[in-house]
Amino acid sequence: MLSRSLGFVDATALVVGIIIGASIFVQPSAITGTVPTLGAVYAVWIVSGVLTLFGALIAAELASAFPSAGGVYVFLREAFSPGLAFLWGWAMFWTMHTGIIAAIAMVFARYVSFFVPVGPAGLRLIAVGAIIVLSAVNYRGVRSGSAVQTSVTILKVVAIVLIIVAAFALGPREAMTPISSGGAGQVGGLTAHSFALALVAGLFAFGGWHMVTYAAEETRNPERTIHRALLAGVTIVTVCYVALNGAYFHVLSPDAIAASPRVAATAADAVLGRGGASVMSALVVLSTFGALNGVILAGPRAYLAMARDGLFWQWAGAVHPTFKVPHRATLLQGAWAVVLVSTGTYGVLFTRVVYTEWIFFALMAVGLLRLRRRPSYAPLVKVPGYPYVPIVFIASSLYVVANQLVSDPGNSAIGILFVLAGWPVFHFLARRSPPAYSHPNAADAD
Repeated sequence: MLSRSLGFVDATALVVGIIIGASIFVQPSAITGTVPTLGAVYAVWIVSGVLTLFGALIAAELASAFPSAGGVYVFLREAFSPGLAFLWGWAMFWTMHTGIIAAIAMVFARYVSFFVPVGPAGLRLIAVGAIIVLSAVNYRGVRSGSAVQTSVTILKVVAIVLIIVAAFALGPREAMTPISSGGAGQVGGLTAHSFALALVAGLFAFGGWHMVTYAAEETRNPERTIHRALLAGVTIVTVCYVALNGAYFHVLSPDAIAASPRVAATAADAVLGRGGASVMSALVVLSTFGALNGVILAGPRAYLAMARDGLFWQWAGAVHPTFKVPHRATLLQGAWAVVLVSTGTYGVLFTRVVYTEWIFFALMAVGLLRLRRRPSYAPLVKVPGYPYVPIVFIASSLYVVANQLVSDPGNSAIGILFVLAGWPVFHFLARRSPPAYSHPNAADAD
């Protein structure tokens, strides 16, 4: 049996720590280079935060109805079928979740190399070491993993606040000049298309908000704690993101932000001189370490739920008798992430498949609409503004998918085919060992 060790602060730290990784330190350049006004840049970050909050509210309601380990996997299973849920778990293990672990570990390694220069082999060694160390921490129990998460997240947020204060107190004041962009046919330099493209980048910077739901079975009073943690966590992240962008614009011109591949380091240099890059590199090391820990903590709970249903290796569903965690799933996840880092295949796999999670997010919201029609569905918390909130979230999720399909149809098709390749695997597993879960709403299914 899993141990209920996570309280409100731990769950909130998990939300904040996973979302704030490295994106906010580089992504503002892409957004500022896409929309031509400062107001539009701020609007992108705020709207991204609001849409993320919509998704978080949906996940919170579903978690209050199904407060067991597994998160999105469980939601899809209950709203639709074990087959659809398996496709999520299939993509999670082989590419989406383990690919995120590998990618964050490599970003961590690159910024560590700022202080300890190493070659390509050294980078991979550092990344592998980080995965092994944090997998070992989370093997020892959710309490030890959450302690690391909470401590690092607090340090991370404090560091971000100090950087924002330093930028406004010490940094040069840049005039709010228009961003040099636009192009023929734009009305006032801004179009719905350019705003939507920037919004996609903003939404990816908020990635990982759903992962706290995986640990519902280890959360105290999960029906309400997860709801509060998601609200608080997404709000904290949105405020940090908007304030950081304000700091960037205070010390750099919009054109400089749009052109910089490392906007946070460039801004820090403008405030602190040449030592700014060191400060920002240290912050990114801290930030990615915390995000990596949170992602490693979350994933095994989904594989545990799959194993319980007979849709994953049964031995991987074991819970450690002393540490009360899915220890074998933790080791399996870490081992595959190490393979992805060591072979360098994570980049290709991850970039082709990561966008497909938005298909499942849209389905999760559609699932909420379906579940609301079932008499036995009884969540303790409900999405405000229903049904408009899930409908808007569905539309935004599908736009992310459509944008990827249009901009990169070849790789997008490969990503979808990889996810669909799990369908025959599901049927094989289901025939060999029929799903063992109890579907509480089966009698009310449409």
